[in-house]
Amino acid sequence: MPELAEAEFFRKRWHFAAVNTRILRVHTHDAKKLFRTAPAPALRAALTGSKFVSSTAAAKQILFRFKRAATKSAPAIDGWLGIHLGMSGDLSVAPPDHAPRKHDHLVLYTAAHALVFADPRMFGRIQFHLGAQPPTWWSKIAPALISSEFTATAVAAFLKRRARTSIKAVLLMQERFPGVGNWMADEILWRAAIHPAQPAGSLRPAEIKTLWRECRAVARLALATIAGRGDHLPPDLNVAIPDSWLFNHRWQNHGFCPKTKKPLARAEIGGRTTCWSPAPQKLSP
Repeated sequence: MPELAEAEFFRKRWHFAAVNTRILRVHTHDAKKLFRTAPAPALRAALTGSKFVSSTAAAKQILFRFKRAATKSAPAIDGWLGIHLGMSGDLSVAPPDHAPRKHDHLVLYTAAHALVFADPRMFGRIQFHLGAQPPTWWSKIAPALISSEFTATAVAAFLKRRARTSIKAVLLMQERFPGVGNWMADEILWRAAIHPAQPAGSLRPAEIKTLWRECRAVARLALATIAGRGDHLPPDLNVAIPDSWLFNHRWQNHGFCPKTKKPLARAEIGGRTTCWSPAPQKLSP
């Protein structure tokens, strides 16, 4: 499941290839459920002839903005294309003569490139909005982990409301921890030395502050490593994750903690396969 850094990686891939260029034609797989909230014919009509002007990523979603100038027969149009990658979604850049494949559900053609959204398992989602302001389905996404609005106080209040829920399950709740998925949640808890099954309401103030700090740190590290810094874009998602992270050890059978050099543990917690280091991450009474 793509998380916040993967979403930013794919945003940059389309953005750097085609920003400030015009969409000449649009291909869609109209009958697919990915278009259930964005009728494909209307999307094609609005985007054809428009200019790709900007993009942004938030949580596990990406938003692309397009503009079409006013003509004698039609007013100016601001189009907002939202893409949720789901479990297997991929944004790629192909030559302008690209022939759509079976799982290429959306292709935007420019003079120099074809911007392709493929999703074999079809758990992704395409949304579309016309208007001068961003759509409500975008603006209601929770504040980013690295934003000033993501505060230790807000985290503490959220944990209190979900006091009996395991902290692992709480970290996966997008309404407070946007973009955090399974591996990021494990990484955060490992760095914070908090057991993933610990009830959220049992964390002490110092632990909550540590959790908040590690949420921000892991988000920054993931973005810089996976999506690249600034205008830098790694060639693909198979970047070299440092062995000092839990990430490289969490799926290894009989894996060892990179800090303690002792065996890691794995179990299903909060409905997801979870990895932790028993020595530092102790379950408190």
